[in-house]
Amino acid sequence: MGASAGGVNALRVLVRGFPADYAGTILVVLHLAPWAHSELASILSRVGPLPAIQAGPQEPLEKGRVYVAPPDFHLIVEDGHVLRWRGPAEDRHRPAINPLFRSAAVTYGPRVAGVILTGAMDDGTAGLWWIKRFGGLTIVQDPEEAEFPDMPRSALANVEVDYVLKLSGMGRFLTELAGGRGVAPTSFQAKSPQERLQWK
Repeated sequence: MGASAGGVNALRVLVRGFPADYAGTILVVLHLAPWAHSELASILSRVGPLPAIQAGPQEPLEKGRVYVAPPDFHLIVEDGHVLRWRGPAEDRHRPAINPLFRSAAVTYGPRVAGVILTGAMDDGTAGLWWIKRFGGLTIVQDPEEAEFPDMPRSALANVEVDYVLKLSGMGRFLTELAGGRGVAPTSFQAKSPQERLQWK
């Protein structure tokens, strides 16, 4: 998952929608200033049933856990682990969303679902393209409810996004997806190409 401006509030709403027995693994990048002290992991642990941790240098990926990118480090996945990487800034950000999405796409292919939430500018769009290219599922928050709609709109304008969802239903959708119950129950309809055009 990737978020920027308005992301803390969006993530708080979203993680409340996961059950304690969630079968997937959640990785979160929120744009932070490099000098910032992040309390995001503790915030998400308090508001939802899943334990959230700020990723260390190397952590084993475990089901039912939320891994949060630390300030001034990208978050990437490799060989069953989540790593923090102090590579070059992307889109003027470190952490940035694109490195996480690229690494997840290359490592896990169709097992990945990429989620773009509220935020300014366009970080995450290129990474979402990688997820789509490697067979994963692409999801964006409905721009009409996003506090800052630029990132969702950029994804919709440049990637053939699979689902446009409101936060209130996103947790349940991802839970069904992680539980192997297939994609898109009838209550979660993808936006048509014609509907995507209105957000360009």
